[in-house]
Amino acid sequence: MLPQIKEYEPLNKYTTFKIGGPARYFFEVRDELQLKYTLEFARDKNMPVFIMAGGSNILFADEGYPGVVVKLQFRGVSIDGENVTVASGVNLKELVFLLSRRKLSGMQNLCGIPGSIGGAVFGNAGAFGTEMKDVVKFATALNTETGERKTFSNKEMEFAYRESYFKKNPQWVVVTVLLKLEKVNFNVEKEAQKTLAEREKRHLQDVQAAGSFFKNPQAPEHVIEMFEKDKGVKSRGGRVPAGWLIEKAGLKGFSVGDAQSSLQHPNYIINKGGATASDVLKVKAKIEEEVFKQFQVKLEPEVRVVV
Repeated sequence: MLPQIKEYEPLNKYTTFKIGGPARYFFEVRDELQLKYTLEFARDKNMPVFIMAGGSNILFADEGYPGVVVKLQFRGVSIDGENVTVASGVNLKELVFLLSRRKLSGMQNLCGIPGSIGGAVFGNAGAFGTEMKDVVKFATALNTETGERKTFSNKEMEFAYRESYFKKNPQWVVVTVLLKLEKVNFNVEKEAQKTLAEREKRHLQDVQAAGSFFKNPQAPEHVIEMFEKDKGVKSRGGRVPAGWLIEKAGLKGFSVGDAQSSLQHPNYIINKGGATASDVLKVKAKIEEEVFKQFQVKLEPEVRVVV
């Protein structure tokens, strides 16, 4: 069955930010055959393609996207002992709870991260000391330019902090992920619930935002010392939290229009209801400018800005 073609489809309907103008063409695809069809459609039209899944970590322009936007709706989870094969469109939070109820341990620290499993692999999502690189064994991906299908090992995925081979080579789209977990006797679901509760204290849930807007940056020694003294915890890998820097720069709560650096978690730029991409980008620019000016630290967005 061919996917439905939508023209001038508002993209704000499909992202957690609830921001973005219309896509010239928009498709929701449920399998690889439908994905290949949409790619051929884009080639015939000589148009660029943007592929998304859960809709987190994306900011579309107010003008929309002048090409073909494809939303992956791949579904399905297959459990074979400690090996779990997951389609890339599966919601990450729902997956964590499904696996925790089966007493499969390894992903409970990731509970509450917005988006899909494919997006989590793309950005090597992580929280509370666990990253996707710790649980992904293989991923199968499709090359949108050549049509080649390839299975990547963990090493070939070149995971780094909020980075992967797929992020550096976006022509490769993850379609399935093989996770290697551990069968345990303790209550994994309780741990996942505790993680979710902790995220709700530290982060924002159920708001119009893309997730953490900036990566936690590498910082000079004097900034690391300032952070460790202020918070009473050690820096991880020479990085300090972007939210802490934003707050120290005096920009907690800074807003332009309906876009605001959250009062609860400054590294979340939230849409209070009527924010535009332009508003968000002005908040982003102000934060980058002030943090560099005051700390000589360059912030790098974790959110993909599609303009």
